[in-house]
Amino acid sequence: MKNLFVLLAAGLTVSLFACSTDDDIDNEPKYPPVETKDPNSKYKPAFAGQTRAAGVKTTTQLSVKTITSGLTSPWAVKSLPDGRLLVTQKTGTMRIVDTAGTLSAPITGLPAVNANGQGGLLGLAIDPQFTTNRMVYWVFSENVAGGTVTAVAKGRLANDEKTIEGATVIYRANPAYNGTLHYGGRIIFDPQGNLFVSTGERSDLATRPLAQSVTAALGKVLHITKEGQAAPGNPNFGTEALPGLYSIGHRNVQGLALHPTTGDLWEGEFGPLGGDEVNRIQPGKNYGWPIITYGLEYSGKPIGDTIQQKDGLEQPIYYWDPVVSPSGMTFYTADRIPEWKNNLFLGALSGMHIVRLVIANNKVVGEERLLAGEGQRFRDVTQGNDGALYAVTDQGRLYRIDKAN
Repeated sequence: MKNLFVLLAAGLTVSLFACSTDDDIDNEPKYPPVETKDPNSKYKPAFAGQTRAAGVKTTTQLSVKTITSGLTSPWAVKSLPDGRLLVTQKTGTMRIVDTAGTLSAPITGLPAVNANGQGGLLGLAIDPQFTTNRMVYWVFSENVAGGTVTAVAKGRLANDEKTIEGATVIYRANPAYNGTLHYGGRIIFDPQGNLFVSTGERSDLATRPLAQSVTAALGKVLHITKEGQAAPGNPNFGTEALPGLYSIGHRNVQGLALHPTTGDLWEGEFGPLGGDEVNRIQPGKNYGWPIITYGLEYSGKPIGDTIQQKDGLEQPIYYWDPVVSPSGMTFYTADRIPEWKNNLFLGALSGMHIVRLVIANNKVVGEERLLAGEGQRFRDVTQGNDGALYAVTDQGRLYRIDKAN
């Protein structure tokens, strides 16, 4: 087990707190943006601070521990009520890890996944009443007639914690497509006990326009009940629209989190060559893909009509160019590290670090890169019951990040 005590940004003696007013933020010192590479495009942001915000530097001394390196392609991590962590593995099983790093045997009984490409066993949510019903919810890529779909399922974690009992698919994001990319796959509970679920538009040119279609569940944020029906109070996208749509025009959303003070839904999604985004999701809104984007095709060619702004289409709160590949994310709510309060943390895959974003008045006012020296693709990050951050990586590690004692 690796036990590192690190002072991130060693020798620096200032910090930027998640203050509630712009005046407070303006009084804090500023640092150069953390991104120093040239962007792929020459596109201009819609407003100041939409990209390459000022750098920030954590001054709290941190303890960074590798709890285990024994996971197999972990995709999501969530805290159980007793403080242990439940993890999905891309290949189709779950594992339980205690804070000492002890791994359970693989938990079986889940529906078969298609683990090719970007598919597999993906996002995970723990029922708010888990202590009495032991229910868990997950997203996975499912083989169906015509290809694969992003599917949502639920089941009961058996008392012996060896299997999932009564696994049931409650939602399928149709249409199916014969491809293995851009499933989306995050799932979280809202305060009323309903579910937000993200889907991808399946990447290819043939499916890309479906992100704009209200008769397809691809490239969407969904809002459904625990039975898979449309949640009460969902926006009206028209009489022909699929039930359960909450927002449209997304590319590949792998991050969802609720802001701890406003209750707003935030998401992170992959851009193509440039144009990774963080959005504040409002019901009934269109987030533009593939009509507007700050990214390019992977070939370097422009996308569509090469526009970044259009009436009726929402701007991202923040974007990256070059990309960091943002995946799972969480807001920090603990009191252990006051300068992190209400900051947004995202796992970065190609960026190979954890992103820390300081947010004030729905704008990003600071960015920091944590654990950038670990050489890991960070797939998900969550806050544990103990107030620490826990992060899983594609290479199989589970990290614990906390204030050093």
